[in-house]
Amino acid sequence: MKFTFVSPGANEELSLTEKSKVIGSWPPLGILYLATDLRNDGVDISVLDQAAEGYSVDEVARWVAQQDPDIAGFSALASSGKTAARIAWKVKERNPDIVTVFGNYYATFNDERILTTYPQVDIIVRGEGEETTKELVRTLEKGTSLKKVQGITFRDEGRIVTTQDRPLIKDIDALPIPDRELLNVEYHSMLVGAVGAPKKFTTLLSSRGCPYRCRFCGCQNIVHGTWRPRSVEKTLEELQLLTSEGYRQFLFVDDSFTINQKRIIKLCQRIAKEKLDVEWICEGRVNHASYEMMRSMANAGCKIVYFGIESATQRILDYYNKQITPQQSKTATQTARKAGIDIIVGSFIVGAPTETTHEIEKTLKFAQKVSIDIPQYNILGVFPGMALWDEFIKKGYLTEEEVKFHWEMGVAVANVHPATVTYEKIKELIRHYYRRFFLTRPNFFLTQLARTIKSPYRFDIIKANLTRISNILAEWKDFVAFDKESND
Repeated sequence: MKFTFVSPGANEELSLTEKSKVIGSWPPLGILYLATDLRNDGVDISVLDQAAEGYSVDEVARWVAQQDPDIAGFSALASSGKTAARIAWKVKERNPDIVTVFGNYYATFNDERILTTYPQVDIIVRGEGEETTKELVRTLEKGTSLKKVQGITFRDEGRIVTTQDRPLIKDIDALPIPDRELLNVEYHSMLVGAVGAPKKFTTLLSSRGCPYRCRFCGCQNIVHGTWRPRSVEKTLEELQLLTSEGYRQFLFVDDSFTINQKRIIKLCQRIAKEKLDVEWICEGRVNHASYEMMRSMANAGCKIVYFGIESATQRILDYYNKQITPQQSKTATQTARKAGIDIIVGSFIVGAPTETTHEIEKTLKFAQKVSIDIPQYNILGVFPGMALWDEFIKKGYLTEEEVKFHWEMGVAVANVHPATVTYEKIKELIRHYYRRFFLTRPNFFLTQLARTIKSPYRFDIIKANLTRISNILAEWKDFVAFDKESND
């Protein structure tokens, strides 16, 4: 059989700022896992990243028609689900016999809604897709009943059928290394108009899942609180392969990269021992940030760490079920700085139910008190798959009509919860404190200048963006305005 995969671009409803976070940033790693696994199973594969190629919906549909597949698969998020549906419609117009399949978070948590709303979508793959997709292809090829395929939702004589959930893959070392050559695209991790990785760049996974249960994250409802690491040997094997193919900069997209600190120290020691010429980025939890691990990471080429700090108020952190403290955030950022990490990013979430203006300002000011180089301020949103979404429906904050209106792209808490600071007020505060962070602190500017002089990595980033100043300023203007309806 022939299977064509499409990573759809951003929905038209999103602002230019939000689109910039999608376009050209990261390769669709989930699709590459599926496509490589299917190809190894004898399936004819083709892959398109719409945003990276800059294709319109019609151009994507024409490209799919040229591939002439039996199955067209779409990996969709809340930011791209509507675009995926539009492409699927165009694809079906050209060839009604193509089987259209949706997967990823958006599809997993909206399976029945998608099939009810979009007749052009035939099948939903829920959760992890490798084993389910392989079984689905075999079943379609044989023409046997889909009811025996675990982890899918589909129509059968006008009824929507949901099969049993598929168990998670236990041994992720058994999965093949994703073949990045399936996409003829050069990625540079674009963010706010700026090139973030000027050398040959890609993403990789060293683990799947997360044992934590933050209320604003949908991961828990897919992995059920489990964390599965790849072995250090398998992760190193992939890094060695990628460096042999010319890749030099990487982003680990693990949900819980630093959770097992001994494992990360061992991986970093192996990277250093093998003298791999790599620079990389990862996320880290502030309660898993020992100096020994951070120093090992810096010695192995880690240049940027993202910390989920979220709030300066313990009450709000407890509401999020984040299981950290503000003091841990202070300590972790100081430790990362001392260990030699080049750039530290702090992510903050404001606009929680009952969070006061004072508490929001306390968090926005907190960014200036912790040792970070860049703050990311996010307005809390609710989406299907999050514990908050279910809570809001149960408590009546999301009515039946509001669910019908917001299920695809989510909604800011401030727009539906009666005891939350208004959305416009939160935007105003964020604009103000972004400017304070970057423009009203001479010592911060001088410190950043001194760090840049000492950092070849920072110099590379600056040189790569010298010709993009106008683009960056234009997108930064939108970015600080923070004009968006939800946090994806």
